[in-house]
Amino acid sequence: MGSAPFKSSRGRVKVALEAQERELLARLMDDVVGLLTENEQTSAEAASISPGESDWAVLEAALSVPPPKDPAVARLLPDGNRQDPELAQGFRRLTEHGLRERKRGGLSLAATALRRPEPVVLDQAEAGALLKGMTDVRLVVAERLGLRTDEDAERLHDALRDAAHRAARGEQVDEDWIGAAAIYDALTWWQESLVSALR
Repeated sequence: MGSAPFKSSRGRVKVALEAQERELLARLMDDVVGLLTENEQTSAEAASISPGESDWAVLEAALSVPPPKDPAVARLLPDGNRQDPELAQGFRRLTEHGLRERKRGGLSLAATALRRPEPVVLDQAEAGALLKGMTDVRLVVAERLGLRTDEDAERLHDALRDAAHRAARGEQVDEDWIGAAAIYDALTWWQESLVSALR
């Protein structure tokens, strides 16, 4: 797929992506920050308190943090325990706000670094934030594409190639799907390159 998009450089990471690729990646990270913000429910919104409920019921409802309704955000903020809903709710109540904040902070740090003037060279904290951010973006894109397993992701490349051949023959294709699949494919390559540069 051409030269490596990320290269190790004296304990730092040089970003070899084109300017438009860096901006695309930064915008995708901005989009995930937006998703994490838009789908956040305050305790007041999440609580459904009826008049006359006991103080304990009111407190329990106020502290309740329901799982995200958007499946993509749910993949970013999964249940802490899939077998025990009560334990999962307790874990979510204690950790979700902090996890959202850390993810938003890391995504914003990475996006800001990618928008610096060339040459873009990342320190270890920025490179780590970018790696985590790309994982989050890939999870969101994977959910939008309906990718649930490793096998689904492996088949994506072949499906993308077939769709490109059909489009070249003038056949009708789902351009939105092709665009999202191409982004997922590129993210996979970029992330693998970044992992190699960090070794």
